[in-house]
Amino acid sequence: MKEKAININNIGSLYFSKKERSMEKQIQYPYLPEGKQFLYVEARNVFMTAAKMYAEEFSLDKVMPGTAVVVKDRKILGIGANGSDYHKTHSCRRVELGCKSGEGYDLCEGCHPKNHSETTAINDAVKKGYNPRGADLYLWGHFWCCKPCWDAMIKAGIRNVYLMEGSERLFNKEHPDNIVGKQFEKTARRRL
Repeated sequence: MKEKAININNIGSLYFSKKERSMEKQIQYPYLPEGKQFLYVEARNVFMTAAKMYAEEFSLDKVMPGTAVVVKDRKILGIGANGSDYHKTHSCRRVELGCKSGEGYDLCEGCHPKNHSETTAINDAVKKGYNPRGADLYLWGHFWCCKPCWDAMIKAGIRNVYLMEGSERLFNKEHPDNIVGKQFEKTARRRL
């Protein structure tokens, strides 16, 4: 198995946006806890770029690859990609039951929240001996977080959750301009 490490120093002189902000968008998130919000950064943000690179190499979900990066004081504490090998040999119970996005993750071993990038990144930080309390989480490849992931982030003390600008269009299966299933193709890269 490959060593799951990424050196952000190899990314080059990428732009770290000082314009990290909460965007006043009218987005219908499938789930968002009361009092919580998403903040947005540009695709070229150093942590978003690191997440994308990691997802391309390590995500086991080929339709909705994603990675979360836990960051504190501009240092990556933990990183995790989504997916598991389960769907290589088993059908998805959620698909069989017609579950909507965000529902029934506990019904399928391959979709279980333990395989989501947010929880794997938090667990990676803890495994490395870091306390994620007060850290930020950058999520590439999705436009929202499910309830189990929000619960895990709240319990871990994650301060802010950052998404990529345009994620509600690019990573939303329902949006006509989405790039779902084509995130790493050359034509999709121009839109990121």
